[in-house]
Amino acid sequence: MTIHLVLAAVLVLALPMACLATPVPYLNFFDTKMLLPPLLKDPLVALVGNTCYTSLIEDFHLTDIECIQYAISKCLGFGIVVGSAIVKLPQILTITSNRSAKGLSLTSFVLETIAYCITLAYNLRQQNPLSTFGEVFFMTLQNILITLLILHYAQRQREMILTLVGFVVLLLGLTSSRLVPSWLMASLYAVTIPLALASKVPQIYTNYTSHSTGQLSLVAVINYFVGSSARVFTTITELDDPLMLGGNVLASILNGILLIQVVIYWNKDEEKPSKAD
Repeated sequence: MTIHLVLAAVLVLALPMACLATPVPYLNFFDTKMLLPPLLKDPLVALVGNTCYTSLIEDFHLTDIECIQYAISKCLGFGIVVGSAIVKLPQILTITSNRSAKGLSLTSFVLETIAYCITLAYNLRQQNPLSTFGEVFFMTLQNILITLLILHYAQRQREMILTLVGFVVLLLGLTSSRLVPSWLMASLYAVTIPLALASKVPQIYTNYTSHSTGQLSLVAVINYFVGSSARVFTTITELDDPLMLGGNVLASILNGILLIQVVIYWNKDEEKPSKAD
């Protein structure tokens, strides 16, 4: 299924460009439908639906703005999901290679992980399209790992184990409609918006006061910013959910601030020893 979706995303972007570049051999060329074999048609229909597939691929309606926006949104959405599987890998590698989590705020990662858990459970229970939230699953796992690494390198092994158990229990509880009714789940999701603010502010403040981003990875921060900005577009296009839109806009703004800090304080730690000499 994943291979089909990736193939479909490539085809949706490539076919319109190919059609524009191909000369029209006769006057009523665009009145002819393009009938693709099932191997190509099925993943495209799964990606953009029958209506937009017929409009964009079979009927060559390249001015169908609504379907074009929807197709782009789907491609971006699944691109974000695929990219999210490794988005925090640079941060994890930075921590493990330096055997240090210096400069990373434990409070930020704990709060952010709780917000991810709530967001993941909310989308699963709402049965939203995977392209609108799939990255949250991978981000949750990676955030849990980073939180555990912070505790590990701080020699807080007992707290590390308790934290892992706590996150597992939290996820299981949130996905249970018996333990957490729908009205409470919606309220918890609304809380993730200020929680997202609370999770980023400690890291931003730590960077500001130390005039350094420590082990914060530039590649990871760029990925956060690009992903959250793209998610704003996909939410506007595919969902009518002000809560999700507000959360994504806020995440994009805060990730933008972190990116600016990383650029400003770039190589700050390397400059300090030279000043001492």
